[in-house]
Amino acid sequence: MALTGSLGTFHHPGVSRIDYKTLDMDRVLTALLARLWHQGMPSKISRANTLDVEMFVKLFLQHPEAFDGFDREATTRWTTTHLMDLVNRGKATEAVASPRPLHGFTYRFRNSRKSRPYGADEQLYEMLATDQGALAQLREFFFSDVDGSTGAITPGPGTDVETQALLHLVELAGKQMQDRPDTGKPRNPYPPLCAEPARQLCQDVMRLLYHQDHMPRTVLVDYLKILFAFHLSLYHLRMMKLLPAVVEAGAVDASCRKGHQGPDAGDRCPYQVRLFLDVEGTPGTAVAALAEQSAVIWYRRIPRFVQATYQVKKLDDFAEHLAAKTNKLSRPGGRSYFTPEESLRLLGKPYAKERDAFFLQRVNRVRDEEEDLPAELKQITQLGLSPFDEYIEMLMHYKGRYYRRYFVDCLDSLLLKHRPGALLAQPRGGRSGAGSDNAARRFVLDARLLEVLLQVSLLRESGDGSGNLGTAPMRVDEFLALLRERYGLHIDQLPHSDGFFGAHLDDQAALRANSAAFLNRLREIGYYQDMSDAYLTQTITPRYTIGSGATTGAVIR
Repeated sequence: MALTGSLGTFHHPGVSRIDYKTLDMDRVLTALLARLWHQGMPSKISRANTLDVEMFVKLFLQHPEAFDGFDREATTRWTTTHLMDLVNRGKATEAVASPRPLHGFTYRFRNSRKSRPYGADEQLYEMLATDQGALAQLREFFFSDVDGSTGAITPGPGTDVETQALLHLVELAGKQMQDRPDTGKPRNPYPPLCAEPARQLCQDVMRLLYHQDHMPRTVLVDYLKILFAFHLSLYHLRMMKLLPAVVEAGAVDASCRKGHQGPDAGDRCPYQVRLFLDVEGTPGTAVAALAEQSAVIWYRRIPRFVQATYQVKKLDDFAEHLAAKTNKLSRPGGRSYFTPEESLRLLGKPYAKERDAFFLQRVNRVRDEEEDLPAELKQITQLGLSPFDEYIEMLMHYKGRYYRRYFVDCLDSLLLKHRPGALLAQPRGGRSGAGSDNAARRFVLDARLLEVLLQVSLLRESGDGSGNLGTAPMRVDEFLALLRERYGLHIDQLPHSDGFFGAHLDDQAALRANSAAFLNRLREIGYYQDMSDAYLTQTITPRYTIGSGATTGAVIR
């Protein structure tokens, strides 16, 4: 079939660098650590050892000067349960993916075939690279015990036992491995189609890292993984709205490049993500039905997103053809690639002749190699579409369902379905594809994700004009408004778009129940105590006290 190989390729790094597969955030963060150390490049490791649990246990037992009192049974259990990220845990095919990403150099002990980030590490790095302050703080946190010029390791007095063990592993095994940047995979910093997701990610990362001296390192690393997954999922949900509109218009709105800012930024942005969340998390309730309705709307956008990605990718192929084969198009700014917006300009009339010839050749190739076209494609060929549109329809017929299925799996994993920090739930046993089971999915607010968002949001600018941050109490209604305006997460109100058109009388009772469940959730995780029944005096109290004199007015938006 003519759509195999490069002709059927789908991904465009200007849209997302992720190869849409099921992701594990431990492995994504581990690969990101290599990019932090090598200034955006992946690592290339050369070593002699096969990395399995037994190898790590032997290293501990052979060096009692560093690991005093370690016996084999306890060391094996501790290694498998606390230090290692294992694939197929408990099965005969169990294998080490990598140590848990508690320190920057854990990527040096990664089994690359078992610990694949599928491009999510690159996507995260390029989003973080829009603010060098966020990158610098992440690097400082994960490599705080490492001399940046010599690479020498000096554990600090407050280093926890797991991190100290990993640091000793690096020192003991360092002579047996070589770590260098993989220069065969250069960075291509595509300008983002929308600046807002990266801006929010960088702000939240810096605010979360502000807590590093006030909570255990293992807890903060888990929070970072949840935060990364949360922002990657919001980015791709936004792309599901934005990319089809960009393809339709042939250009990116100027406001998308700058990002909407201010208290009403979410209302002014037509591509803002708006989700209704079931806080209680009980299937079959009126609240769950509204959350399912919200999920259905978003998952039904996936086929159009897949088609729009194909349109951008195939126009990029056309741009490369014009630049390399016909010299009718020059590469802008000396770059080796074209941005999605530059490729979309090729839909204009000046390129009509070359475009029709290029895609007609591909359409004819499909027709010639298919002895009997399916009935659906026969109907498409009779519609009088342009060669470009006909080729896209052929791709969607042969490849659309395949990529749609993998994108659903990827999005489910970014929304942390069935995992701590989940923004999505689905009954066990539901199929992963974007078919008739979509109604079973519903957006939820897991307690761990709520904790992360609270840590970020309860930091305010201090009232002394120094620019320092400090924790301060926040009214519940103020925090709910922040979740709506900044992240598009609706709890006590229905979104005014994305499948909703105002709350009916029956919905009001469900919204009140959801608000009550939200207060209960805050109470369970220790951020809220009943002081009064008055709505405006319901206050969220920070778990960690940072700084002093923080004002209650400077809320992050």
